[in-house]
Amino acid sequence: MARIKIFVGLSGGVDSATSAALLKQQGHDVTGVFIRIYRPEFIECTWKEDRLDAMRVCAALQIPFREIDLSAEYKREVIDGMLADYTAGITPNPDVLCNRAIKFGAFLKWARENGAEKIATGHYARIQKLPPRLNLGGKDEYQLLRGKDSNKDQSYFLFRLTQDELAHVLFPIGHLEKSEVRAAAAKFLLPVAQKHD
Repeated sequence: MARIKIFVGLSGGVDSATSAALLKQQGHDVTGVFIRIYRPEFIECTWKEDRLDAMRVCAALQIPFREIDLSAEYKREVIDGMLADYTAGITPNPDVLCNRAIKFGAFLKWARENGAEKIATGHYARIQKLPPRLNLGGKDEYQLLRGKDSNKDQSYFLFRLTQDELAHVLFPIGHLEKSEVRAAAAKFLLPVAQKHD
């Protein structure tokens, strides 16, 4: 893959940090982005510590750090949507809602508007571009695959991603086991290499 501009959603954890490190090692123009989401005041949250860890990762990798506040979108699309579903007798999955509306919705849109060609996250999933002979629509088509680590696979939470979203997303650690991600984080001297999941 030629050098491209990639915004990596950094959670402050080891998976997204390792994703950023791997993309930088591949020669890409990488920017780390911390996404702030809505948290009710009565729920204990570590977002400030996670933000600081994301900043430390960017400093260690010598890549730019940016922050985007998607708390209003998160409350509207995830929290309010979840409450409406519960009221209607439906049991929603907040991870599916967040991935669709926030990470691969609002964040992807913002990243592309700010010059990124693709975004990346630390999800344990893979994307495969389909061979031309299977492509009947004339456009590139993609398939979402399970992550290599069956204990960490997150493809289920990503099933609602569209072809356009899959075309602009990377999952750099999807081909690795969790133990390999930890080892890579230690090799890159990432400050979150031993951080608890």
